[in-house]
Amino acid sequence: PEVIAWFKAQADLTDKELGKIPGAEALAQEWLELAKLKPASYADIDTESGRVFYKKTLGSENVGKLYYRDGYNGQEKLLFDPNTYKPGVKTTIERIVPSVDGSRVALGLSSHGAEWSEVRILDVASGTLLPDSFFPSFGTTSWTMDGKAVFYDAGPVTDTKSNEIQLNREARLHVLGSDFSKDKVALGISADKGLGLQPKDICYAYVDESTPGYVFSALETGSQDLPRFYAPASELSKPTIAWKVLCTESDQISRGLEFFGDKAYAVTHAGASRYKLVRTSFPNPDWAHAETVVPEAADSIESLHKAKNFLFVVYSNGIVGRVLKINLLTGAQSEIKLPRSGSVSVVCPDADRNLAIIYLTSWVQPTTLFDYYADKDTLSKSVFNTDVTYPGMDRLVSEEVEVPSHDGAMVPLSIIHEKGIPMDGSNCCVLEGYGAYGISYTPYFSVMRSMALKGVVIAYAHVRGGSEKGEAWYKGGFKATKPNTWKDFIACADYLVAKGYTSHSRLGGVGTSAGGILISRAITERPDLLAAAVCNVGSANAMRSEFTANGPVNTPEFGTVKDPKEINDLYEMDGVAHVVPGVRYPAVLGVAGWSDRRVAPWEPGKFVAALQAASSSGRPVLMKVNYDNGHFTEEKIVAYRNFANQYAFLLWQEGHKDFQPKP
Repeated sequence: PEVIAWFKAQADLTDKELGKIPGAEALAQEWLELAKLKPASYADIDTESGRVFYKKTLGSENVGKLYYRDGYNGQEKLLFDPNTYKPGVKTTIERIVPSVDGSRVALGLSSHGAEWSEVRILDVASGTLLPDSFFPSFGTTSWTMDGKAVFYDAGPVTDTKSNEIQLNREARLHVLGSDFSKDKVALGISADKGLGLQPKDICYAYVDESTPGYVFSALETGSQDLPRFYAPASELSKPTIAWKVLCTESDQISRGLEFFGDKAYAVTHAGASRYKLVRTSFPNPDWAHAETVVPEAADSIESLHKAKNFLFVVYSNGIVGRVLKINLLTGAQSEIKLPRSGSVSVVCPDADRNLAIIYLTSWVQPTTLFDYYADKDTLSKSVFNTDVTYPGMDRLVSEEVEVPSHDGAMVPLSIIHEKGIPMDGSNCCVLEGYGAYGISYTPYFSVMRSMALKGVVIAYAHVRGGSEKGEAWYKGGFKATKPNTWKDFIACADYLVAKGYTSHSRLGGVGTSAGGILISRAITERPDLLAAAVCNVGSANAMRSEFTANGPVNTPEFGTVKDPKEINDLYEMDGVAHVVPGVRYPAVLGVAGWSDRRVAPWEPGKFVAALQAASSSGRPVLMKVNYDNGHFTEEKIVAYRNFANQYAFLLWQEGHKDFQPKP
């Protein structure tokens, strides 16, 4: 109760102080109005038996709705509106999994950005929900081929506030109309037959339509290289599935695994820091002697996707992407000619067609969707594409540079600004960084780029811990090497000042989620670096993260206090542990999502409390609590107001004229 009261008092104070900053609400409304210029956005496009299902969000809507079409160019029909699900409860669709025959859709529905979903089954013909309901779950993964049962995530603990909620998770199989309490455990400790499962492992089971004679499962262990298993589909009728090993962590397979005939294709970093594509027999794979289909290239493989008879290998150098097409019938390889450069992602929405939807975007260009028919080698704007022109955005440019870090490593840095800005250090600037899990900070477009039209430089530091330069770049900011993550960020900040983009007194920094390590340690290592910083749902107390609900599964990424070496690595990452009394720290805004299942609110809370007690600068240290949010949310108005407050705080402290409270 004392902690809850502390957060409430901090939240009230922070809301009051942020409310004094002019321009914050106007900024949120500006983004909402810009979002309305785009007629619609589409996501989760999936086709089963000729029916195309997808989530569509109109520019004027807060959350997306579920629609479907009979045929790719068929008439659109509204299938489910989450706004009508529970009156008074803001519901979002987290997951859409249609059955193989297209007659039903398994939904994952969540509220307040909590990420814990209620599993519901929707009948397409009637548009009604079946009685089947289960909560809490990470959602469903797939249907059985006959459409009579669905795989979903569950666990023995149902209290979502419990620190045990993410332990002993199971992949269960639910037969429609049956009692959820009697569902079979497809994969989990309670049904482990010698696989060596651990309580922290998250279990998934699924069917791959291209290999209908088998059922598959995987473990999310915290490693990027997921252990996977397989079994004949006939095992589903038995009390316990006898899984065989498909690949282990030591096989170093990640970023994609697909099947075609009697072969399994996978992306691996075994002997290839930037990844390669290999092939082995299936069943009974032999990864140690797998055939190399595509060798390692100068850029890194980001993902692998399969249409009916083609594979699509997506590459990126951290900024610019490309797509390699492989004909699985002939083995022929060719690169798809894209209409412009930018970051690329691919979706194959139909297992029975040679169609890929290619998403192409950049820091300053809106996302465009293209339909690519691989057998015809034709590319045109997708039936799901909606072009939009945002006023003023054509005045923005992006620069890509590399910055020498403390040890000479060259760190990519993306800089977005309006054309013709002065290079005299007078510009306000916001620098963001992340650096964890091998996740690259690839370019993406957002209406929030309109900040750059207000004389603000927006920059992204591609620090080690991501994989912009492959697996070695990831491991260069991992456990013992984690200090490179915030040192790379510091080097990028100093570069922006040295080149005249900004000055230290007009520079703000942001770290989100695992980026909380980066920003909390950049602040504590270089208190003079920034005028202000935001620790957004940030992991700022690394030595205690292990004791949160989401902590155990992340020990392979950051380390465990049970290891005498790794506890020292965690100490180096811990922002709270490095706060020193009497130091002139910058202004800091901590942000917590009250429903956050990934980073407990007390992590940024403890960092804020430590800084409030220690800082001698007199600059504000505030704690923003989003009671209507979790780690993030789809709700536009909630998300935009959250980020508008963060930007307003930074620009207030950086001295931007439009964000200064009246005396």
